[in-house]
Amino acid sequence: MVSKDTARTIVGIIGNIISFGLFASPIPTFKKIYHEKTVGGFKPDPYLATVLNCSLWVLYGLPFVHPDSVLVITINGIGLVMEIIYVSIFFTYSDWAKRKKIVMALLCIVIFVAAVAGITMGAFHTHHDRSMFVGILCVVFNVVMYASPLTVMRRVIRTRSVKYMPFFLSLANLMNGIVWLIYALIKIDAYIMIPNALGTISGLVQMVLYAAFYKSTPREEEEVKKIQEVQLSGI
Repeated sequence: MVSKDTARTIVGIIGNIISFGLFASPIPTFKKIYHEKTVGGFKPDPYLATVLNCSLWVLYGLPFVHPDSVLVITINGIGLVMEIIYVSIFFTYSDWAKRKKIVMALLCIVIFVAAVAGITMGAFHTHHDRSMFVGILCVVFNVVMYASPLTVMRRVIRTRSVKYMPFFLSLANLMNGIVWLIYALIKIDAYIMIPNALGTISGLVQMVLYAAFYKSTPREEEEVKKIQEVQLSGI
């Protein structure tokens, strides 16, 4: 019989693979930016938000905060590097106003994460307390990031069109939520469980909306050029 630790590792590896696919989803956008040498109408906000989100999850997974969370660190570490690359490309092809915004946002992120790390190490002295402090922050920021899919779903209902909601991205988000929810349930981790339970529900609703409005989506509609990818944490 497979032990809980082995099962959790297998599920975590699957979660890493799916999450990597989600982190890689903006690559076509940045290929477009690179070839056109301009960011056009795209905004850096989703990528900056994901830098913060991944940074907090990496902190959460560190041995002195929440032991036995190597797979949490690996995927969010990879995601953090990828998001920094995206932001760097965005910075390179932005005008001065957007560059200033990016620099200020990154500075705020560094200060905030450093402050959280300092408080975690200075004010809390057990794994339980440190996990709770950082975990609550991770949950809060994950929930805030779900505002993006909610906006898209509202638009789908209003327009009766799924052109603003890419099917495979929605499916990947659903699979990501389910896998990491299972990971959290094998060895109960409420801070991973809560955002991924919400992510699973969000993914299911998106699938229902896609089924409901796919046929009513006019086929002659032009491809949407300014869709921002839904950026979610690796977990």
